[in-house]
Amino acid sequence: MPSGTFQNEISVALSTTVAGAQIRYTTNGQLPTVQSSLYSGTPLRFTRTTQLRAQAFAGGAAAGAPGTAMYVARTVTISHDLPVVVIDSYGAGRPDREYFDSALMIFDPAGGTTSLTGTPTVAIRAGFRLRGQSSSTFEKTSYRVEFWDNDDDADYPVLGMPAQSDWVLRGPFPDKSLIREALVYDLGRETGIHAQRYRFVEFYRNTDATPVGNDDYMGVYMLVETIKNAKERLDLKQLDEDDRTLPKITGGYIWKFEWMAAEEPILPCTGPTNTCWNYLEVADPDPLQPEQRDWLRNHIQEFHNVLRAPNFADPVTGYRAYIDVPSFVDQMILNELSREMDAYIRSAYFYKDRDTPIFAGPLWDYDLTFGVGGYFQNDQTAGWQYQQIRQPVANDWFNQLMRDPAFVNDVRLRWQSLRRGLLSDASLQARIDSLAAPLTNGAQRNFQRWPNLSTRMIGPFITPTSPTWQGQIQYLRDWMLRRAAWLDTTSGWGGPTTTPPPTTPPPTTPPPTTPPPTTPPPTTPPPTTAPPTTPPPGNTGCTATYTVTSQWPGGFQGEVRVTAGAAAISGWTVTWTFANGQTVSQAWNATVTSQGSSVTARNVSYNGALAAGANTSFGFLASFTGTNSTPTPRCTPT
Repeated sequence: MPSGTFQNEISVALSTTVAGAQIRYTTNGQLPTVQSSLYSGTPLRFTRTTQLRAQAFAGGAAAGAPGTAMYVARTVTISHDLPVVVIDSYGAGRPDREYFDSALMIFDPAGGTTSLTGTPTVAIRAGFRLRGQSSSTFEKTSYRVEFWDNDDDADYPVLGMPAQSDWVLRGPFPDKSLIREALVYDLGRETGIHAQRYRFVEFYRNTDATPVGNDDYMGVYMLVETIKNAKERLDLKQLDEDDRTLPKITGGYIWKFEWMAAEEPILPCTGPTNTCWNYLEVADPDPLQPEQRDWLRNHIQEFHNVLRAPNFADPVTGYRAYIDVPSFVDQMILNELSREMDAYIRSAYFYKDRDTPIFAGPLWDYDLTFGVGGYFQNDQTAGWQYQQIRQPVANDWFNQLMRDPAFVNDVRLRWQSLRRGLLSDASLQARIDSLAAPLTNGAQRNFQRWPNLSTRMIGPFITPTSPTWQGQIQYLRDWMLRRAAWLDTTSGWGGPTTTPPPTTPPPTTPPPTTPPPTTPPPTTPPPTTAPPTTPPPGNTGCTATYTVTSQWPGGFQGEVRVTAGAAAISGWTVTWTFANGQTVSQAWNATVTSQGSSVTARNVSYNGALAAGANTSFGFLASFTGTNSTPTPRCTPT
């Protein structure tokens, strides 16, 4: 009798082709030994979920390979139009952080439907355990899954995904649309950044000794590939234990920032505490040899230090010598569009192959996005997520990169290009529709099992409260389009783009020794804009418009837009006076100096020349106490 499910009772006979051999078997998950139960020839009968393992013995020694089959007792007969995953732990209870032995079966729809009464497409021994940080506290928990053969990991293809042994069952819970993570993975894969394959499934988890029943239904899940250095995953060079010298020691590596959750091996940072990374965990290779650990730490430290050097933006010796810029650009766009509340600092992966730069990715953990979770307020469609650095610093690399006007220009160019295709409003809406359509019936069952649609707080996270799943999908759609619209503004990435000269000069103001105090969410209403200055008679000069783009307690970000008048100009100077003691701490796209309350900003080499009617912008970070009134800037052509 092959592995499968049954009702009431099942009868299983054993046989062997080894002449004269005895068959011994176990039902406790252990491989049989010569002392195990002897099969008498009478079929075995089971009334509860059982893992049956058998071995032929001849002359007191094992003969041939062992055999294993799982028989899962059930009472469920419901039909599903999504694939179904069943895990039964033989009555061992719910797992924690250690793998529990279990029977795992997958049923793939044929002709549009499937059920537990059918023949499984995968039936295998498996280990499963709890996974995640905040998600592990939810009733609808997520799990790591390993496929096992008789004595080791086993690679199996699953639901059209390539064969592997390691998987994750992700249960969307604060994400009541059920599709946020899938949406980001799909967009990432099409931009070219590495993202995991997945399939939506419905999941039954049975942890007691009774048959799989309706009360074991866990709802709609995603079966997702893990991030792993393997041929069908993230295919990097494999570092062996003896790869401890150049050139092999240079790759491949996978590491991640896990704010407040990193596990050994953790790479330390050298430098001031307020500018040094923390919580950097190496995911691969495992085990990590001491020489490999030292080489990787030193390489990352070099990159980290270069980001803070005076010539950090030099195209030859600066940060571009260390990273694959397009992957960093694409990850930033996806992080900012989705505004994942832990973006950049948790589940933030990077990898480096042998003789390659550092790549951003793969993408992971995007359920707290598009208005879910927030930074404890959920409608932040304006403002920047990369500025939400938490102390001690986990990863401020993107903050440092955004000091470089050339990198900002790269992001703007890429954003504006994607908005004409993959990330256009029409394309985004069509993708949401295509992801949601197959889930209609499954979503109904999911929210019968977990009636949380109108619940505002899911754990510590703020969530939308539409009383229907369709309303949750609409909330996602509306939030995403408003976020994209803000990114289209000049406060976002909708401003002018340039083609910088080969050697883009870095900002002339030194980088701050501490990150700007941007941890709290913006507390101000929409951006404050001062009226533009009046140009000289004949409109042959220039005008300047001052805008506060975001504000937090004690600090803010400003933008000044310079527009040429009726005639071209070759340079410009903008001046204004702060009335409330504000102080500029950092600037980009301009050389900014202060004398008391007076501020002077002069163009840099690549944005001074403006054709008639053309414009450019520069930005700055500043601090304030009390009031932050908006000054009136004055522009003078040079």
